[in-house]
Parts: sequence; structure tokens; C-alpha cells
Amino acid sequence: MFFNNTDKRYNQYSAYLKNKFGVKVYKITLDAGFSCPNRDGTISTGGCIFCDEGGSFSQAHSNLLSIEEQIETGIKNLSTRFKAQKFMSYFQAYSNTYKPVKELEKIYDSSLSNERIVGLSIGTRPDCVDDEKLNLIAGYKDDYYTWIEYGLQSVHDKTLKRINRGHDFDCFLRAYEKTKEKGINVCVHVIFGLWETHDEIMATAQKLSELKVDGVKIHMLCALENTRLADLYSAGEIDFMSEDDYIKNVCDFLEYLPPQTTIHRLAGNGLKKNLIAPRWLGKKMDCLNKIDRMLEMRGTYQGCKSS
Repeated sequence: MFFNNTDKRYNQYSAYLKNKFGVKVYKITLDAGFSCPNRDGTISTGGCIFCDEGGSFSQAHSNLLSIEEQIETGIKNLSTRFKAQKFMSYFQAYSNTYKPVKELEKIYDSSLSNERIVGLSIGTRPDCVDDEKLNLIAGYKDDYYTWIEYGLQSVHDKTLKRINRGHDFDCFLRAYEKTKEKGINVCVHVIFGLWETHDEIMATAQKLSELKVDGVKIHMLCALENTRLADLYSAGEIDFMSEDDYIKNVCDFLEYLPPQTTIHRLAGNGLKKNLIAPRWLGKKMDCLNKIDRMLEMRGTYQGCKSS
């Protein structure tokens, strides 16, 4: 089974967007100067053990630029590099609902000023939303393709505690259900390599399948400079999943997800300049090609094990 008129055996988000809008659509990653309750002492100190000072932000420009300037810079760069024609505003750094609603409205509105913007995607934590904020975000969905991206990482509370996540799985479920009630698309972030068994990782896949989530983004746990995880790695207290194990787990995971779930990421660059381990993570295209080959070798595809 192939998806979106491609040779992919999974529902690749970029291909899905091209089918939906008829042209290439790229996300413009934005930094609006948000913080996080798991770093500022509201919930705990230190934040998640894998989070660095960039708050998972991957773009070169900073919040020294206005949102409008970041949008214009992003459109110019992505148009030149990838021939992109339409764009989504993507609030990526830290927890992008962690401000009062009136401030959020001004920030989100400022990201939608260019006519080539067709969508809005907001990355946040499940403990940083409420009805008022969700109502605000739902207000954009009639005019823009609107998503909330929740960092879940795992359905297992013991894992969430170990990584100092600051919330449990029930917190995610409550936020997820409220968000879906508002008609907002939800992408769920998960992390592989959190010292879980294969069965535990697949339990996360099966739960997301049961929830029929709209999108999934898979990350590989990695140690970046100046993180608690890097300290643990340097002290020899932890190790990381091998590339072979990662690829196998990704393919197994995809087989459980429903075919309609869009796959937003299967491999990342690991912020190469700050990456300590695992070093194989820096070869994104190589990893993606290996995932394709394994699915082909198995003769399987996304959703072949979903109920």
C-alpha cells in the first residue's frame, strides 16, 4: 500500500500537504519568546532532561526578529531553497500557549499576515492549555489549516517521571480530548530510546492508534550540549538506542498507526552542531532510506496492524 501518490509506505505529512493544497507547503519555524512551566520553576526545576536552551528550536533566526520578520525571512529562504509556494506558521520553541490569551491572539495573528500562509501549527505541552486558549486556536480553523502539537513522549508514567516531564499521561488525555472536541487537529510527539522495552514502545503506538490521532512526530532521544542528559551520558549512566534498533522500532510503530494518521517526522538532524550522542542521528536521509527499505523488505505499511 502506498500513500499520497508516492512510493512511501506511510502517510508522509509533506506529501499529504502537497495533495491537499496542490503545491509544496513548508512550515516556517517561529520563536515568539515563550518560556516553559517545567523550566521556570512553576512545575519543577531543570525541565525535561533532554531539553537545551533552545527549547527544541531548530531555526537560525531568533526572537530578536519580530514574528512578521521571521515569516518574511522564512518565506524567502524556503522559496529559494525548496521552491515552496505556500507555508504554515509553526510556533516551535518551548511551550507556545504559555501566555495569557490576549497576548497569544496578538502573536498568532501576527504570523498570519502574509497571504501565502495557509496554516497554523502550535507546539506546546498538554498542561499549558485550557478552554479559553483552545477556543482562541479553534477560531482560526475555518480560515487556516490548524494544528496543536503536544509533546507526549510516552504513555508510561514511569518514563515521564524519569525524564522529568512534569505531567502524566492522564494530563495528556484530558488535553487531547478537549482539543478534539474543538475540532483542532492534533499531532503527538513521541520519543524512542527512553529505556523502554519493545512492548512498552508498541503500547504507545497502540494507544495512539486507539485515539486515532491526526498526526505523529517521532523523535530519537539524543544528548545535546548543556543538558542533564548530556551529563548522564558523560558519566556513563545511560546509553542510546542503536540506529538498527531505531529503524526496526519505527517500522513496527508505523504498522500499528491508522493509515489516516499523518507522519510529520521519522528522523531528525539532531541539531548537529550541538549533538553529542548518538552520532548516527546526524544522517537524516540515510535513516529515512533505511526505513523505506525495511518496510519494502517486510512487505508491510502503515496501518497494516491497526484495528
